[in-house]
Amino acid sequence: MGLGAVRLDRGTKPMPVYSYTFKDAAGGLQKGTAEADTEDALRARFAEQGLEIVEVQLIKKSGKAQAKRYGKVKLGNLAVFCRQFSTMVDAGVSLVRCLDVLSRQTQDPKLKKILIDIGERVEGGESLSRAMQRHPRTFNNLFIGLIRAGEVGGVLEETLQRLSGFLESDVALRRKVKSALTYPVLVMIAALGIVIFLVSWVVPQFAALFKDIGLKDQDFPAMTKFLIDLSKNFQQNWLIILISIVVIIVGWKLFVSTRFGRRTADRMKLIMPVFGKLHHKVCMARFSRTMGTLLTSGVPILQAMETVAGTVGNTIMADAVLDARARIREGDRIGDPLESSKMFPPMVVHMIGVGEESGSLDFMLQKIADFYEAEVEAQLASLTAALEPLLILFLGFIVGFIVIAMFMPLIKVIEGLSSGDNTD
Repeated sequence: MGLGAVRLDRGTKPMPVYSYTFKDAAGGLQKGTAEADTEDALRARFAEQGLEIVEVQLIKKSGKAQAKRYGKVKLGNLAVFCRQFSTMVDAGVSLVRCLDVLSRQTQDPKLKKILIDIGERVEGGESLSRAMQRHPRTFNNLFIGLIRAGEVGGVLEETLQRLSGFLESDVALRRKVKSALTYPVLVMIAALGIVIFLVSWVVPQFAALFKDIGLKDQDFPAMTKFLIDLSKNFQQNWLIILISIVVIIVGWKLFVSTRFGRRTADRMKLIMPVFGKLHHKVCMARFSRTMGTLLTSGVPILQAMETVAGTVGNTIMADAVLDARARIREGDRIGDPLESSKMFPPMVVHMIGVGEESGSLDFMLQKIADFYEAEVEAQLASLTAALEPLLILFLGFIVGFIVIAMFMPLIKVIEGLSSGDNTD
């Protein structure tokens, strides 16, 4: 009998942590760690499994000890882990063996350390959900809630399959958004780099040339004078400009780290032209997919809505979900408070109401998620197609403006020389 058969209660009350050595069925000695109220309680738990503890030592007076911080694992790696984990569990492999094999197989060093830690804790008697809960940066409330529901219902392999499907859908949605925004960002960076290069190096060369041929400020066209003044200011104050940019970025990050600042930023995301509708659709897809996955896995609706509020990706919509949760607890139907929040379109509210009445709310939510994911993909495609020519025109305008502004004084000088030659 393996150590994984020795289970602890999943209560939230901190308990002391003990290290122990016991004799297995073959008479060999094995070691591990576990949480228990007392040493006698730990011995009794092993005795129920027909195992004899040889030595027990208290190593932590409180169960508050957390796993080491290994950093956050990428969502794509987590999705692959869930898919492989579900396949192995479905094949009847023990949890400890699964975690050991996956920790050896993964190429992500952070995930590797986390899986080793979870495997040791599960081997020591902790439940899988409790062991994962010690790594909140990697396993969020959604992940823990689904794993716990799978453990309680005895359908861990099905839960892992749903979780892997959910993570894969989320990863695909994030990749589509990132890939659509990559081109505009690169063009803007290129435009900024070109402007900085021309203003800091090319324009001063032309300014020196103009000075050598005797041109004065009053001889310059407005475009040329503007660029020369801009170049001088940039060369003299580049350090102040750089510090100002850094201060603005740091200040903005500090501002959005507060509740008021985060709400302000999230409200701006929803009302921005073009991108506001896209962000809203992404949030709707995430809300529907997460909620549907939780309900399908047997998570109670109130707990599911609390979890969804933390994963929807926008505090304004999260507050709407929490307000709806409070009203549902008082006896309201789920569709009514969502409709009154003005954050959920009538179509979504209607489909949720139909699902609630027919007892197929989880199915309806998955259909809503499919619809909004398709909407996001279509809007991203049209947005990218419209932005590409606009950005090219914008970049061409900037470069053309600088070139024309620099050559206008030379053209004027050449015309003056030509008219002087004709006079002679």
